[in-house]
Amino acid sequence: MTTGESSSQARRYERRLLVVLFLGVGFVLFDRQALAFLAPYINADFGLSSTQLGLAAGALSLTWAVSGIVMGRLSDRLGRRKSLLITAVVLFSLISAVSGLASGFLALLVARALMGAAEGGVIPLSQSLMFQASQPKRRGLNTGLIGGASAGLLGGIAAPFAFIWLAESIGWRWSFFVTLLPGLVIAASMAVIVREHPLPLAAEPQRKPASVKVPLRHILGTRNVVLCILIAVCYLTWFSAIVTFTPLYLLKVKGFSPGTMGTVMTCLGVAWMVWGVVTPAVSDRIGRKPALAGFTLLAVCCPLAVMFVDDAWLLGAVMMLTYTGVGCFTLFMAVIPGESVPPGALATVVGVTMGAGELLGGAFGPVLAGWASDRWGLQAAMVIAAVSAVIVVLLSLGLRETAPRILSRSTSNRPAARAGTAEEVSGTG
Repeated sequence: MTTGESSSQARRYERRLLVVLFLGVGFVLFDRQALAFLAPYINADFGLSSTQLGLAAGALSLTWAVSGIVMGRLSDRLGRRKSLLITAVVLFSLISAVSGLASGFLALLVARALMGAAEGGVIPLSQSLMFQASQPKRRGLNTGLIGGASAGLLGGIAAPFAFIWLAESIGWRWSFFVTLLPGLVIAASMAVIVREHPLPLAAEPQRKPASVKVPLRHILGTRNVVLCILIAVCYLTWFSAIVTFTPLYLLKVKGFSPGTMGTVMTCLGVAWMVWGVVTPAVSDRIGRKPALAGFTLLAVCCPLAVMFVDDAWLLGAVMMLTYTGVGCFTLFMAVIPGESVPPGALATVVGVTMGAGELLGGAFGPVLAGWASDRWGLQAAMVIAAVSAVIVVLLSLGLRETAPRILSRSTSNRPAARAGTAEEVSGTG
């Protein structure tokens, strides 16, 4: 096979993998939103309290975080991602369907916890597969499409309309049942399309081969990884405070109607889809560090807009322009840590970063914001979100640049004798 034919095959595989992983990760986020939108219908049958609904959602977040860490590390140690990914997709589809058989709170709680355990490994496995199959110049864009745009489109925009329509049409139990079919179709597509290892030209020649196992202490001792874990905790606090308390703030403090509040919140789903692509794509060109710092400065303004912009239409527009933090998720959870470690640690580092953010920021962030809101009013939650984003800006200043385009420029400008080691070029250490 000629070099041109091999390169063409690599690009074709990259595109096909992007499509199937976009659908897979998007469907995970779609499925995760089911309880939030079906809660009123479930509550009509079970009479659940808000605390019980919160526990069901929290159980999924907890098992999701633990699963992400465990599955990421397991896949790197075994050197297998495809089989684990397909198994995870099949399992969470089956368990989601079983949620429709729940007869009470305990059964629902167990089903959601099991579903989180199945779903948690999908993102680190998918991101590591996409990372290795992507051309360096498209790495940020590709991982942003499957980690950001898919979540915004399927989880932020499609999920509320689909689940409410299904619940009204066929009931909440059948809403869970029908999610089984698309999950199985996606799993079958993965079995056909996904390769266990990328085509040769898709990988970077200067990085260690994926078969080289990397000790966990080396991963956790990498400067960029430590900073990305801290950034994940702060950013998940920013995210959870906004999505949890903005609806209440708009209803209780600003006096918006439920319909107006829903329209404003829909703007966040649109923004998630747009910024999920734009932010990582821009980072491919200007570098990961300036993109993360710059877009996070905009993200500081999002919770402040909730506090100080009173017109609903203007608020929706401003929030769309400043909800840029969701586009940064791909950078600090996948791209930057992935470019900072050898390929044999890709799934581990994504799982650890995502898991730490989910456990500390996603789980405890809303608790902190809720406690502060009870003491000082709902504006306290918005202040916590803004301060969390400011901390991210400061942390991002300590990152080492990892974007291949930027590193190749700096390397070409050095004298050959001072070009540095392969690990300096790849961003490790």
